[in-house]
Amino acid sequence: MSDTLNLSAETRERVGKGASRALRREGRVPAVIYGNKQEPLSIHLEERALNKLLGTGHFMNSIVMIEGAGRGKIRTLPKDVTFDPVTDRPVHVDFLRIAKNATVTVAVPFLFTDEEEAPGIKKGGVLNIVAHELEVTVEADKIPENIEVSLKGLEVGDTIHLSAINLPGDAESTQDDDFVVATIIAPSAMKADVQEALAEDAALAEAAAAEQQAEEEAAEAEAAEEAAEDEGDAEEGENKGE
Repeated sequence: MSDTLNLSAETRERVGKGASRALRREGRVPAVIYGNKQEPLSIHLEERALNKLLGTGHFMNSIVMIEGAGRGKIRTLPKDVTFDPVTDRPVHVDFLRIAKNATVTVAVPFLFTDEEEAPGIKKGGVLNIVAHELEVTVEADKIPENIEVSLKGLEVGDTIHLSAINLPGDAESTQDDDFVVATIIAPSAMKADVQEALAEDAALAEAAAAEQQAEEEAAEAEAAEEAAEDEGDAEEGENKGE
């Protein structure tokens, strides 16, 4: 289960682009808390503290307790972080206010394990990750930090579907069981062999098609020649009759 994170905040006295720019110059990040049938609350956070939590790698699927906004501790779930396209600094955060026993939908990252027990990888195969995270519905207090996916026993060409993964706790996926999570693909050398074999098959198929076409053309020519001979014989017969 993900750890509960804590952030100190202050209520924003003013809102708008000008006020937000002023806050960012002071090392603060504007944010808003909404949801749970309450009025939105405009706040601002210390950028360094926010960056520290962003660096944990599980900020977006953790409960964040926000305190210091004048209403005691507020239980939230991060919903969106906007970054500056040039500096990559966080410029705004949206938090969803949630009740203690609320059910939430969050994206939880996959954690791939047991690579050393995957024969396909030992042979040089490569893990091709199709999905890096899975959207699940779960109680807010039971959000998993990650979802483990074992590679044990997998060979080159094997595909991992969601149906083969045990979701932690009471988490329920929003995806179908046939959702593809990852595959074990052939290494470059094996790919080259496959491509060479495909090229050989294509060449053989092309040669067979050309041979068949030649045979058909020869048959048509022979049929045309026989038809011409039959027509000549018929004309000769008519001439003799006259």
